[in-house]
Amino acid sequence: MKIDAFKKRFVNYIYLNQKLAKHTWFGVGGKAEILYIPDREKSLEKFLKNKPIDCKLFTIGAGSNLLIRDKGINGITLITSKLNKIEISKDGIITASCGAIDAEVARFARDHNRSGLEFLIGIPGTIGGGIKMNSGAFGSEFKDVLIDVKAINHNGDYKIFTNKELKMDYRKIGLTNEWVFLSARFKTSDGSKDYIRNKMKEIIHTRKSAQPTGIKTGGSTFKNPSGKKAWQLIDQAGCRGLRNGDAMISEKHCNFIINIKDSTAQQIEELGEIVKQKVFENSGINLNWEIERVGNE
Repeated sequence: MKIDAFKKRFVNYIYLNQKLAKHTWFGVGGKAEILYIPDREKSLEKFLKNKPIDCKLFTIGAGSNLLIRDKGINGITLITSKLNKIEISKDGIITASCGAIDAEVARFARDHNRSGLEFLIGIPGTIGGGIKMNSGAFGSEFKDVLIDVKAINHNGDYKIFTNKELKMDYRKIGLTNEWVFLSARFKTSDGSKDYIRNKMKEIIHTRKSAQPTGIKTGGSTFKNPSGKKAWQLIDQAGCRGLRNGDAMISEKHCNFIINIKDSTAQQIEELGEIVKQKVFENSGINLNWEIERVGNE
């Protein structure tokens, strides 16, 4: 199907030339050529099967750990926020849709006296994004609790990937962007609600005391090099509080870039590259971006 015919067929389900800034934690970014926000798996399947073969597809969850460039994204931008169902089986396995917020999954597990997912309360994002990044915090990461994930490719074909098949590693997995995650199953164990609640409170307290919260930021900017902490390398390079326009290295946690007021994506990305250069000059270590940067340059 040609792109114009595709737009006409799905005119009631898509948005054209929509600003993406409100869909990201940074609050920056250009427009999506085509924006699609499905509310059912079957709707997404039909959409993908009719998608023009040469039309690119990019998926957004909560918009954390993401920097969309000022010139926007060509093709289709898929937002999964309405695919957010969470369920539990009789044997304690929790199934969460890709658009479910990590913290909501943690609270769901707590309310059902299931332990093992407490760390999700401290991860800003969705289940789909967490799997894609093998997100982790406070001593745990997705690969520790994930059983398998249901996915759909750009042709509308389904597949179940086991934890092993995903080849999960530090902040990455061995799967191409051809696949869109739909839902995931997580193993849990019996737990006292009081114990789970207290553990989650500790995580929330630790996060709020060490990281900037309630402001426009993308989360951890750079991956930790082997045996090192990115924030310490950034601090040692004299970058705490460094600014580029309205983009600034957080004074509270050096591995966070914050949008003070009206920063552009370009200012944020430039600041990150300046920090990378200063860290390399000071320590000889090349930092790698953890935040995904996408869009037209």
